[in-house]
This record gives sequence, structure tokens and C-alpha cells, in this order.
Amino acid sequence: MKSCYCQAVIIEICFAGLCSLLLAACGGQESGSRQVFRYNQTEGISSLDPAFAKNQAVIWAVKQLYNTLVEPDDELVIRPSLAKQWRVSDDHLTYTFDLRTDVYFHDSEIFPDGKGRRLTAQDVVYSLQRIMDPATASSGAWIFNGRVKAGEGFKALNDSTFQLTLIHPFHPILGILSMQYCSVVPHEAIEKYGKDFRSHPCGTGPFRFFFWDEGQGLVLHRNPVYFERDSSGRGLPYLDAVQISFLDNKASEFLMFRQGQLDFMNDIDASFKDEVLTKQGQLRKEWEGRMILQKHSYLNVEYLGFLVDSSAAVVKHSPVKLRKIRQAINYGIDRTKMMMYLRNSIGTAALSGFIPAGLPSFDADKVKGYPYNPALARQLLGEAGYPDGKGMPAIKLLSIPIYADLANYVANQLQETGIRVQVEVIQKSLLLEQTAKSQALFFRGSWIADYPDAESYLAMFYSKNPAPPNYTRYSNPAFDELYEKALEENDDSTRYELYREMDRMVMVDAPVVPLFYDEVIRLIQPGIKGFTGHGMNLLDLRRVRKI
Repeated sequence: MKSCYCQAVIIEICFAGLCSLLLAACGGQESGSRQVFRYNQTEGISSLDPAFAKNQAVIWAVKQLYNTLVEPDDELVIRPSLAKQWRVSDDHLTYTFDLRTDVYFHDSEIFPDGKGRRLTAQDVVYSLQRIMDPATASSGAWIFNGRVKAGEGFKALNDSTFQLTLIHPFHPILGILSMQYCSVVPHEAIEKYGKDFRSHPCGTGPFRFFFWDEGQGLVLHRNPVYFERDSSGRGLPYLDAVQISFLDNKASEFLMFRQGQLDFMNDIDASFKDEVLTKQGQLRKEWEGRMILQKHSYLNVEYLGFLVDSSAAVVKHSPVKLRKIRQAINYGIDRTKMMMYLRNSIGTAALSGFIPAGLPSFDADKVKGYPYNPALARQLLGEAGYPDGKGMPAIKLLSIPIYADLANYVANQLQETGIRVQVEVIQKSLLLEQTAKSQALFFRGSWIADYPDAESYLAMFYSKNPAPPNYTRYSNPAFDELYEKALEENDDSTRYELYREMDRMVMVDAPVVPLFYDEVIRLIQPGIKGFTGHGMNLLDLRRVRKI
């Protein structure tokens, strides 16, 4: 108890320091008159440069400071942001964007007299070329690989018109342009700060940089000249400041949330999820009224994958080379029970295809997966030549430590149908290495969408793609033909049907065992309003207010 008390005191001292900074910056006014949103980032923030927005912590911070040409709305439909509108050429290769003319970079010493200048199409060209420039070493350099020709694909036709030209048609390019990697930055900032731009950010976003003590806290202030307004004409954002702390312990974070010193928490640690949630995924009675539980679909699929490359030696001598065995494994797992007892119903049992709930193309009525049916699993085993599993060698399932309980659950379930599975727990780095080299026969995996389009998932089964993303080495000419057709299709409803047809193919061939579609789970203080979310789990604070 003494160590917990000391930890709490230390945490409160850290928060007091951050609050003092905020008060000083706001002219010493009491916090009650200011709208300050507070959250914690357990893993810390490595950079505020959007070229390195590769993980959630950086993406969340970068989203407050910058804007992209387009962005996903709450339904994951791409909408205008810096661009007012866009046009697509008949050959689907050229995208022309008309930019807003009322967008200004934050005030900064990089500009004459410290006054932020207007954003132009040249800034968009510079920002996107910077991602592709090997000298930048951006973790997002891959997003334009094979899609845009370096030095030629981005053009400023005038100050308010930007044009992008693709090498081949690729409809999801709009989703890629919504990624935080594609945030627009001023060239003056990179020219002045170089690599130190990571800690001297300057964008056009709803908040501007104020203070960052790495490992302690980050403070952002309201951008008074932000271009967006609400439906009544009031300027956004409503908040005066955002305060981010870096406590590296989820239990400590939960303590601060309970004390009212954080406004929300993302996700619930396994060590205390049973204290907060019922097995049905609802708040326990003792927490009702003291916090709000927010849940919504998250574009992450947890699955088991099979290596199905028949030329691989490890596949040739394994029963999983047979489609009926892979189908039997799919039927032999009670996903609904798994979600309740292992996940406190956080997420949805994957009873449809591989494309997860939350995407506009998802339709559980049109794509059917594998319900729990042990009798049918046994029937398929018999048809494959292994009645009741007799004569069938054990199959090794590779998992990482945090999913060992899930892997063991699967093994126990399949044992009941006569399928013997041996779970081997290895480190994540080794599993990634083995799947990339096509050495893992049966493995646990997950796939989080990089952009809000089902193509991000279907690319995992396109035979011309290497591993990653095609870890299973799935190859189906009919699938490839539909995939290539979908990339050229601009009509949403037609493209969505192509996606579903491909998803149905994958389900029949069963190179994967979809386990569950993930959910975002957030705990929010009762006084927070306008805090919404969507499947990309971005942090949008533009319309958040405190009452």
C-alpha cells in the first residue's frame, strides 16, 4: 500500500507541474474558466513530425496539430478537409483538388514577423514529396510506392489547385491521403529545424504547439485562426488547451482517471478489466454514473493464418494443405463463447468474412463466415481422410505471449473435434520473421487498417503481393482479377460488391480463421461532450467541450 501511495503522490506532483504551466500560459486564470482536455499516453510520444506518424500515440498528437487534404467522417466516408472538392479523370489516374483559401499555418518564428502564412498547393506538393524522399527516412514512405512516380506525381497548378497523378488506377488513394503521414507542413519549418522539426511542429490544425517536456508532458493550445466552424458559425475547436501526460503504467492511469485528473482513457488493461466490466462488456453497477463507457467498431481483425503455398516443404507434409481441414478448424471454434470469457465481450465474434465490421462495405447478410458447428467439423475431417481426427498429426500453432490464452482456448476447442493443436509461444519479433519468410505453417495474426477501405484487408490475399501483407501466400487467379477490377472502380456500391465477392472467396478457401472484429473501448468523464469516434480510432477533439 505504501508504494501505491508514493506512486500516487508522484503522479499528482507531475500533474500539478503541467497544470501550473497551463495556468501561466492562460494568464493565471483559474482552470474552471478554461476548457482543458487531459489524457495520458502510456507509451509516450516519439515525434511530432507527421512523416513519422506510425503509431497511435504519434498519430493522435499529430492530428491535433495538422490537417490532410481529406479525412474520414464518423462513418469512414472520405470527406473534404484542406481540399474543398476534387475531380477524378476518366482514366482514374489524375486527381485534381481545389484547396481552401482560408487556411493559415500557426504563428511561428519561421515566418516573417512570426505571423503564420496562408497554405498553398505548393505546400501540399512539398509535404507529399518529403514523405517519398529517402533523405527524410519516413516510416510512411511505402504509401506511394508503385503508385506515384517520384518527382512527377505531385503538381501545383496554381496556389489553390493541387494535382496528383497515379501510375496505375488505385481508388483507395483517397484513404491514403487521409493518413496523418500526408499532413501538410511548411517548408520553412524543415529548412530551419531539420530533424529537430520533430519537437518544433508547425501545422494548420485546431491546436498549436506550446510545450513538450519529453517523458513528462505535452501541452497544446487552441489555434485562434483555425478555419473550421460549427453549424452555428462558431469557430472550432471549443477547447482552450490539450494536456497530455506520459504515465507508463495503466493502473496509475486508471487511478488518475478515477480521481478526475484525466478526461478519458483508451482501452482497459487486462489486470483490471473484470473490476470495471461485466462478462457482457457493460459497466459494472458500482461505476455507473461515475464514468461513461464508449464502444465502437475498430478496424482490426484478429485471426489465425495458414501458410497455403503448396510449394513450401512445411506445407507439403501437413494436413492443413487440405481445404476441408482448414474449414473444419474454422467450424470447430466457438468464437462467441471466446469473446465473453476471454475478452469481456470487447469486440465481435468474426462470423462473417475477413473484412471487419465498421467499414462501409461490411455486410454480415451478404458474406457468411463460420458459425460454431463441431458436427460439421467432424464431418469435414472424415471427408478429408481423418475420421474423428484419427491418423492426423498434431498441428503447431505459433502465438505471442499476450495471446497465449486465446491460442490455448482454440487448441482446447479443436481437441473436442479430434484436431490436435500444439501451442508454441514465441516472441513477436520471431513470429514476424517466420511469417515474412513463409516459415510459419499456422500462426496467430492481426491486421489493422492503414486507411478506411476494405482493400487494406483484401491486399493480404492478392497473389502478387509479398509477405507482408500476403502472409498466407494465398493465390487465386479469380480473386486477383476481381481485386484489380476493384482498384479501377469509382462507384462505391459496385466496388463494395466486388469486395464482398472476394471476401466470400477467401472464406470458402479458408487460408485464415477470422476470430474477432475488434472494438475501441473508452472510459470518459461524465462532463465531456462531443467526444465521438470511428473505426480508425483517431482522436478528434475539435468539437469536444466540458460542462
